[in-house]
Formats: sequence, structure tokens, C-alpha cells
Amino acid sequence: MQTSRFGEISIDENLIFTFVEPILGYDEYSKYILIEYEENSVFKWLQCIEDPDLALPVASPAMFKIDYQFEIPDEKAEKLDLTSAESVISLNVVTIPNNNPQLSTINLVAPIVINANNRLALQLILPDSSDYEVRHRLFTGKPEPETVLVTETELD
Repeated sequence: MQTSRFGEISIDENLIFTFVEPILGYDEYSKYILIEYEENSVFKWLQCIEDPDLALPVASPAMFKIDYQFEIPDEKAEKLDLTSAESVISLNVVTIPNNNPQLSTINLVAPIVINANNRLALQLILPDSSDYEVRHRLFTGKPEPETVLVTETELD
């Protein structure tokens, strides 16, 4: 498959996820694959099979030491045919600004939930009562300012 972001990629049919409920804003697409673009990166890409221009950066909040837990309602678990917690893969969509990656955020209100056993997936929208944010900052520290050494002769 030729993608706009990754060029030509080969797709293993056994690794395609089928969304039984669509990702918000992408109702017409249901087939995705997870791509590890850079080895050992905390970020992965959810590449749409039906639209080669659609790829969403995703990550696990645990990789950023974010305390994050949610319950999957029974009706959603049934749609995914979940039988054990061990088969659940949970990822969250990340926004990485081009001009300032330090301002990257992760959407904790709408996790992507995947059943690893049958590759069924959905985006779960947590209730309004959750303590999570749509735009939770990944990097809370401010970048260190550059240190510039000035000699006395430069001050004169």
C-alpha cells in the first residue's frame, strides 16, 4: 500500500484491526494497522487501510507515567468480544504540533480499545464525569534555556 506519510508499506492481513465503532470524525473508515515508524519509539501510528492519507499518532499513557485507568462498559466489551483484561490493548490519540513538539497532548477522554485476540477495536468515549482531559500535556516541564557565556570583553 502506498501511504502519504510512510511511502510504500506492506500489510500483513493478520495485523489489520477492524473498528466495530468508528474513530470520532472518521465514520467511513474501519480498517487500520498499527505502524512502529521509529524503532523503540513511545509513539506508534494508526494507519488507515482505506485512506492512505489518514494516519493518527497514538501512544500509551503509561509510557509517559500518566496514572490512567478506565472501565469498559459491558456492551462495549461484548462488541469487542472481550473475555479477559489480558487481551486488551489501549492506546490514545496524540497531537504533536509541527512547530513545537514540547506542546504535544494526549487525548485521555477517548481511548482506542483493541481486542488483541480477534483484532476488533473501537474508540471508547469516557463519561463527562471522568477526571481526564482531551488535551493532556505530555511534557509538563519547560525546556531549559540555552546558557550563553559572556566574557567581560564582550560586555564593554
